[in-house]
Amino acid sequence: MKKTLLAALLSTQFLLSPLASAGDMDFAHIETMGVGEVSATPDMANVQVEVTTTERSAKEAKQVSDKAVASLLRRLEKNGVERKDIESANISLQPQYRYPKDSAPLLTGYRASRTVSIVITDLDNLNTVLDGALEDGINRINNISMQVSNLTALKEKAREAAIKDAIAKGESLAKGFGQKVKGVYKIRYFDSSPAYPMETRMLAMSADNRVDESYKGGQVKVEDRVEVIFKISED
Repeated sequence: MKKTLLAALLSTQFLLSPLASAGDMDFAHIETMGVGEVSATPDMANVQVEVTTTERSAKEAKQVSDKAVASLLRRLEKNGVERKDIESANISLQPQYRYPKDSAPLLTGYRASRTVSIVITDLDNLNTVLDGALEDGINRINNISMQVSNLTALKEKAREAAIKDAIAKGESLAKGFGQKVKGVYKIRYFDSSPAYPMETRMLAMSADNRVDESYKGGQVKVEDRVEVIFKISED
């Protein structure tokens, strides 16, 4: 009677759980969600910069933007950035109009935009790359994303921590109800975490006023989760 009542109570508590399905939960069980988190210091960055220019003709606008990107690519090569870490094969070209009152629109020129995505594997070069890009004609820094090179290993550690957390919760809950965990009935896992689930911040300035240090990020945090149904009994 006691075992039947406990099974009913626990099953009712998790009636709407996505792990449960009709007809397969007629035994005493506990459902848990394990959560794991690990942190690491960023050792690389993805930088997205852009050159935007408006000229009288479409050809001139394209040539100006192409010139700036070509100059940047040469500089990056001299700084040791590998070509595989650079994405620059894109361009946006749009006509620009002036709209006089009570008159047809007047074509005033063309705006060309090219974006360049750069992976910086040596953070000590980050500020140098940014300054050089501006000298080459790049006029927008769209985003700086701090990253880690060992993301796969970090995710594995976070997953292991989530598994341990699920087991600890299951055993603790079972013990609290005078039960014991007798095995795993079902595991559900979806790797839906973003590529870089992070919490980063740009430092205002280092103690010795080194500008390059001010572009170092905070800690990258990687999380993982796992859902588990444990069988339990009094034995």
